[in-house]
Amino acid sequence: STISKNSLKTSLLELECYFTWSLLKDDVDLENLEETIVDQIKFFEESNITNYNILSYIYHLKNSNEEALGSLQKAEEVAQKHHPDEIARRSLVTWGNYAWIYYHMKRYEEAQTYVSKVETSCKSLSSATHWKIDLPEVCAEQGWALLRFGGKNFERAKNCFEKALKTEPNNPDFHSGYATAAYRLEVLAYGCYEEVGSSLEPLKRAVELNPNDTCVMALLALKLQDLNKVDEGERYIEEAMQKTPDLPYFLRYAAKFYRRKGELWKAKEILKKALALSPKSSFLHHQLGICYRGYGLKLQKTRNLGNPEQVKKLIQLAIFHFKIVIDQKPKFVHGYVDLANTYALDKRYEEAEETFQQLLHRNNLTCMEKQDLYFNYGNYQHFHMKSESEAIKYYIEGLKMQKDSYGGNKCRVALGTLLKEKIERGLGDATDFGTLGLVHNLNGKKEKAIECYEKAIALDSNNEEYRNALRELQLSI
Repeated sequence: STISKNSLKTSLLELECYFTWSLLKDDVDLENLEETIVDQIKFFEESNITNYNILSYIYHLKNSNEEALGSLQKAEEVAQKHHPDEIARRSLVTWGNYAWIYYHMKRYEEAQTYVSKVETSCKSLSSATHWKIDLPEVCAEQGWALLRFGGKNFERAKNCFEKALKTEPNNPDFHSGYATAAYRLEVLAYGCYEEVGSSLEPLKRAVELNPNDTCVMALLALKLQDLNKVDEGERYIEEAMQKTPDLPYFLRYAAKFYRRKGELWKAKEILKKALALSPKSSFLHHQLGICYRGYGLKLQKTRNLGNPEQVKKLIQLAIFHFKIVIDQKPKFVHGYVDLANTYALDKRYEEAEETFQQLLHRNNLTCMEKQDLYFNYGNYQHFHMKSESEAIKYYIEGLKMQKDSYGGNKCRVALGTLLKEKIERGLGDATDFGTLGLVHNLNGKKEKAIECYEKAIALDSNNEEYRNALRELQLSI
């Protein structure tokens, strides 16, 4: 019997699986995600149902549906091996994915078979007659999938784990997911100065329930470090190091902990060990680059320690690793910024300029990425090219984008400092005073802003923009 394609499509849209969770390929770097997942499959046996499902969805997005089916088969094998008593519960998402992939391959009979399989299982698993079933495992799998698909999905991921925890409040895996999502949301929010709930308590609870999950332990350590409880954090890192000395995903966090603590050499050693275990990781290359550059700058500052040759060698090692990063992750803006800044340190100005220009010509940067870029390029113009006017131009660009963020704030501070210095040297013109007025106003210093606008008008009496700004300020006080 031929299956009506329309009724099949209606059923497919009812399924809880990767194809109905709005996971968009534009939100991630697919190649990079694939590499990460393949790498994780080697190291995390028990969470591999989710990993194989993600991999199968990635293959589908890359138009390799045969490979996608192969991954789903592996997800089923993991379920049989690790959860022989709960195969249906653990496989609902996998079967939903099967149905969709067969549908995309125009193999409608097989798609229908899997739709029916999900339907039957849901009926037996739940007293509800309808097959929209809220199984906590399914919510959690959706949470882990969303965490993989970029920052704009972290909030949704956190909600999924929250929902799963309502049903099973002591489930260790759900607590790990919830704490991870909370931590990542905080890191994102820090860049935009948004207030979000603290991840400290969720992380502590997750570590309590998951004494062997060293990745969550490391996140707790980093969180404690943020709160200046460095010794307490370090105890967790050391304990985790005993438990999983060869897990690259833990080692990368441990390295970050020591790098932020200023122990760059120790961080570098840990990263090299991790890189030997997962040689393709662009994250590890990026962190190594940061360590080498930081160590080089440290030696440069303590003249008696570093000879110029050694400093140059460290800077070149940093460049080597940053180049690998941008080859592997062409969408990773920070990688380019780091590379450009490091070229500048090595006085390779043509290459620095070229790298910055590649980013300045892109039209798909987020607001925060642009602000960060303008801040760094402004610094490059100011300190390396000695061009104050160009620096001012780019700081203003970053400041004009009214998004309050880490990068925007740095543009504002840098611009204020540069203009004050210029004015103190007696070189300030009307534009400089006007711009400094704007900076003071943004900083909430209205009296100072008024003074600046008055000086700007004294130097350029016909400027309507300054007159309007001054009038608005005087009215607001």
